[in-house]
Amino acid sequence: MEHTGAKDSAYGTDEAARQGREVRTADDVLRLLDGLFTEGVDRWTAAAGPHWDGFYADRERPVPFFVAKPDANLARHLAAGLLPPGARALDLGCGPGRNALHLAGQGYRVDAVDLSPAALDWARERARAAGAEIRFHLGDAFAPDAAGLDGPYDLIHDSGCFHHLPPHRRVSYLALLDRLLAPGGHLVLSCFAAGEEGAGTSAPDAELYRHPERLRGGLGYTAGQLRWIFAGLEEVELRRMDQEPEDSPYFGVPFLWNGLFRRPAA
Repeated sequence: MEHTGAKDSAYGTDEAARQGREVRTADDVLRLLDGLFTEGVDRWTAAAGPHWDGFYADRERPVPFFVAKPDANLARHLAAGLLPPGARALDLGCGPGRNALHLAGQGYRVDAVDLSPAALDWARERARAAGAEIRFHLGDAFAPDAAGLDGPYDLIHDSGCFHHLPPHRRVSYLALLDRLLAPGGHLVLSCFAAGEEGAGTSAPDAELYRHPERLRGGLGYTAGQLRWIFAGLEEVELRRMDQEPEDSPYFGVPFLWNGLFRRPAA
C-alpha cells in the first residue's frame, strides 16, 4: 500500500487539499460552531463590529446603560477595598466606557476592549473629557491575539458581554479568565437573569443550535447555572442588581445578576 504521510503533510495547509474538512483543533470546532449563528445573530466575533456600531450610532436613544454612570455593584466593591490602588483592571466589552472611567478614577490602570469602533470613539471622548488615562483596544478578546490584551489583570469587569456569548464560547470565556486573570484576582460580572422581561432567552443550550435566532437577544442565567459555569472560581457574592433611582450616581436594573468571583491564589 502506498505510504501517503509525507504527501498529506506537504498538503496540510493547502486549502484545496482539505476538500471540505474544517476541523483539526479545538479552535476549529469553535469557529465552525460560530458559523451556525452568524447571520443576524453574531454579537461576539470581530464580524459583529458593524452591528454594535449601528447600536451605538444614536447616542440619544433611551438605552439604560448609555448613561454616564458606573454599575452600582462595581462602585460598591471598589469602595469596600476590593483591590489596592494601582492594580490592573480590564473592562471586557466596555461599550461607551462608563465603568472603565470609574475604575480609572479610582486609581486603577485600565485596559478596555470592545468590538465596536463607534463605542470606543464615544468612550475615548468621555475619557478625554474626564482626563482619564485608559488603554482602549479594538477587537475580539477571545481571538488568538486577544486584541492585544497582555494581562495579568487583578480585576476583570464584565457588564453585558458574557450573556451575548453562545454556549460553546463559554469555553473561550473561561480560557480568557485562565489566561488573563491574576491568581487572587477578581471577576465582577453583570449578566441577564433568566425569566426576566428583556433579559434574553432561557432556552436550553441544545435548543439554541436548532434555532440560532433565539440567541439574538442574549442568554438569561439562573444562579445555579452561573455557579456551575464559574465553579473554578470562589464565589464571593451572587445576587440580583438593585434598581437605582433616576437621580442615583450609579446604574442599576433588577433584571441583571451581580456576581463577584475570586480566582484562587494558589
